[in-house]
Amino acid sequence: MTMPFSLTSLDGLAGLVDKLPTSDATAAQAARARQDTLTKPPGSLGLLEDLAVFMAGWRRTPRPRIDRAQALVFAGNHGICAQGVNPFPQVVTAQMVQNFRAGGAAINQLCGVNGAELSVIPLDLDKPTRDFTAEPAMSEAECREALNRGAEAVDAEADILVLGEMGIGNSTVAAALACALFGGRAEDWVGPGAGADDAGVARKIAAIEAGLTLHPERDPVSVLRTFGGREQAAICGAVLAARARRTPVLLDGFICTSAAAVLHAVDERLLDHALIGHVSAEPGHRRLLQALGKRPVLDVDMRVGEGTGAALALGVVRAALACHNGMATFEEAGVTSA
Repeated sequence: MTMPFSLTSLDGLAGLVDKLPTSDATAAQAARARQDTLTKPPGSLGLLEDLAVFMAGWRRTPRPRIDRAQALVFAGNHGICAQGVNPFPQVVTAQMVQNFRAGGAAINQLCGVNGAELSVIPLDLDKPTRDFTAEPAMSEAECREALNRGAEAVDAEADILVLGEMGIGNSTVAAALACALFGGRAEDWVGPGAGADDAGVARKIAAIEAGLTLHPERDPVSVLRTFGGREQAAICGAVLAARARRTPVLLDGFICTSAAAVLHAVDERLLDHALIGHVSAEPGHRRLLQALGKRPVLDVDMRVGEGTGAALALGVVRAALACHNGMATFEEAGVTSA
């Protein structure tokens, strides 16, 4: 895939936003004008109207369609599991990858019903990142490689991209990223993840506190390399690749959003093309969305990860475009508008 920027160095991320396309204001305005002529009270479809206008701007057409939706789930393993933060063994990451490929997971069902083509990308599962309580999780080369792998996985023909993740221990990683980027106490960001009990939550908090003390650097790229995993870096790469092609992105829950939050911390405009599929029941996610200034499409008490909330939200985006493109205007229907 030809990219309009280079990921040969992580240092270039700070100036990247000025090289990337922005939403087409003319197309968005035309879409809004169409919404105001459809056979309904203005604004009565609420968020559906906003989603249609959002899609119009990024796809550069007043009548956007989703002919091709891509879903990517990146999987990685984490050295922080050495601190006992995970209620399940790390072998479950690879086992779940096989489950995804066999069609047996929740994400398979939701992609199927909402029309997304799913690809699952394991990232060196036999080589976990390092324990960030002792050293940075990734070298710059490892982080850069994962970014590039994420970028390369994006389908240039996709009209929308759904992003998710899988990785035992990565709710701790997500909380560490969020805390390092946006401050507060570790316990403000930590939740049960895949099912940690009170003792497990305490271990997660202690691990994050130790990591934050050992690694005081707070610039976003250093935070990603120090506390993140390969799947988090890959999500960042995929978000950037989608932006280069004006492809809107649906982010999943806390773990996925915390990965993309690294880009927001670099420059908040880097997430202008990203929607949040849902607000996770993981307690740190609602706090994170407030920090990002993002509204979720759905709030349905989910926290399974895998991209499931984003895939479910895809159905809402499709519904928004069905109304936008399929409804009659007042003139077409012969209905008096005023």
